[in-house]
Amino acid sequence: MRIAKDTAKVKVPASSGNLGPGFDSMGMAHDVWDEVSATLITGPSRVVILGEGNSTLPKDDSHLIVKTMSETFERLGAPTPGIDLVCRNNIPHGKGMGSSAAALTAAVMLVRELLGTPDEFTREEVLNIVAGYEGHPDNAAPAIYGGATLSWREGEGFKTAQLPVSDRVKTTLLIPDEVLLTTTARAALPDMVPLVDGAFNAGRSALMVHALSQEPELLFAATEDRLHQRYRADSMRHTTDVLRALREAGWPAVVSGAGPSILVFAEIDPAMANVLAQQGFRTVDSKQVRGAHAV
Repeated sequence: MRIAKDTAKVKVPASSGNLGPGFDSMGMAHDVWDEVSATLITGPSRVVILGEGNSTLPKDDSHLIVKTMSETFERLGAPTPGIDLVCRNNIPHGKGMGSSAAALTAAVMLVRELLGTPDEFTREEVLNIVAGYEGHPDNAAPAIYGGATLSWREGEGFKTAQLPVSDRVKTTLLIPDEVLLTTTARAALPDMVPLVDGAFNAGRSALMVHALSQEPELLFAATEDRLHQRYRADSMRHTTDVLRALREAGWPAVVSGAGPSILVFAEIDPAMANVLAQQGFRTVDSKQVRGAHAV
């Protein structure tokens, strides 16, 4: 393939994986965005980071977006030039809001734009590349397609379907100061779970699809989980305590992805937001958004 343009810009939304019972398969995009622009240059790559990650992320060829762009160019048989990258990051890192999936999506979408082949380089191909890096599609799919998604592995690749979401479904993110590495959260999971728990989650996952689209009143029951949240509880004790309190009060709340953020399927009023702020959680209203796109 030939490179058609020397500059491109994309926006990618944050996302929550799992949505409670839909472990590694369900996800939802949020109205929190990273905006990334790339200009192709000769010589080594350079990275400017504004916002999240400015003091922690590398600013050379080892940056995740630069590295993934170079690997994607190579995968497609295109030249691998140097890259001037400017990242305006709003998605918190280490908070269970899909920051790594957003970065990978930004990289592949930038290559797609620079090659000038959006009709030939389909979003399904983008999904397969991004989910291949991640190992699971629950964050990649909503980052790419937007809205709520249900994804699965098929053969060597991944597929996704959009989940219709009722206008009556409202979502709020509760973001703590703490961070939790996904690798740490994954390490807490067992290799096997009881059959009764697997059956429980299968039923609740099916109920979740119905509740999102038809009966939001069932979201409290639909968001119950027995596969992953309790196993990760010790790695995010404060989140676990707040989540338990919310659910005991009747709020349909789940851990956002691997945590430690919380996703509530409801609006949070100012009084409640103030209480949560005293517990160290910043409240961010969300809404249904489209996926990654050129700007």
